[in-house]
Amino acid sequence: MVPIVLDPRNVSMAVIGQGSAMERRVQQLQAGGADVTSFDFAAGQLPTESDLAAAQVVFIAGLDAEISAELTQSAKAAGALVNVEDLTSQCDFHMPAVVRRGDLLLTASTGGKSPGLARQLRRSLEGQFGDEWAGIVDQVADARQAWIKEGDDMKSVAAKTQELIEQNGWLA
Repeated sequence: MVPIVLDPRNVSMAVIGQGSAMERRVQQLQAGGADVTSFDFAAGQLPTESDLAAAQVVFIAGLDAEISAELTQSAKAAGALVNVEDLTSQCDFHMPAVVRRGDLLLTASTGGKSPGLARQLRRSLEGQFGDEWAGIVDQVADARQAWIKEGDDMKSVAAKTQELIEQNGWLA
């Protein structure tokens, strides 16, 4: 596995599916700032070849294995990376369990091998990193920008960041 974080302002995303699985995936992507194009299979909304060509990342959720396989093949032929919920053999990537605190993004992944374990890890992280962490990230970012503006090099910025974190006991 190779961990990456995609900036949804630079990557077009589509969700094809139905029901609560599709709704959940759309909500997860929107929470990350994505402008998602969705196709509700149950309502007869199927993506065209041009729709698939416009998407760089395609999520398939709530569909049976045969339909998912057909859509996966079409999306991959159009050049998209594909994630099929609960069918890891068809996935180009896996979605981790996520904790969001403003710009702080914490994830746990088992490579699709144990979603239940990833979910439990997420719950643990939620307890360790409360809502106050959104403000902490902003505070550290503001300090970092000030240090850079003052002319500090990256080594000095890193040392000052560590000192700020330790002084405040944020990770103690």
